[in-house]
Amino acid sequence: MPKPVTLDAFDRKLLGLVARDNLAPARLLADKVGLSESAVLRRLKRLRAGGVIAADVSIVAPEALGLGLTMHVLVTMEREGSAVLDAFARKISARAEVVDAWYVTGDSDFVLLVRVGSMADYERFTRETLNDEPNVRSFKTLIAIRQVVEARR
Repeated sequence: MPKPVTLDAFDRKLLGLVARDNLAPARLLADKVGLSESAVLRRLKRLRAGGVIAADVSIVAPEALGLGLTMHVLVTMEREGSAVLDAFARKISARAEVVDAWYVTGDSDFVLLVRVGSMADYERFTRETLNDEPNVRSFKTLIAIRQVVEARR
């Protein structure tokens, strides 16, 4: 985990821009933040080296891959010992259907973001990953109808 870094207004504006388009040319970023191109490049290098920019990625449209169904799955474990939690985390990490997962507080122990192509795919996933897992007490599925806000970092 990166150490907290002091960010000024230029850094914050720059981060907002590259979070939306990390392929934007430095000259365009420089115009938008009010710095020289070389200053923008130095700042981006520092932000990457310091772990503030954790990755430069492409966001792939799930529908283009035939993954038109998005579910949020709230999983409650039978027991919460470290070994049980770690084993379940490894199990879900190995599943391609699990796009993101969080260990959380509250009524559920894990929240999974699952993308599949069909309800049959989702049923297969639940049977293999949740129903057959003796340490899963219960799970609740929330089917996404439409995404209304995209990630803003």
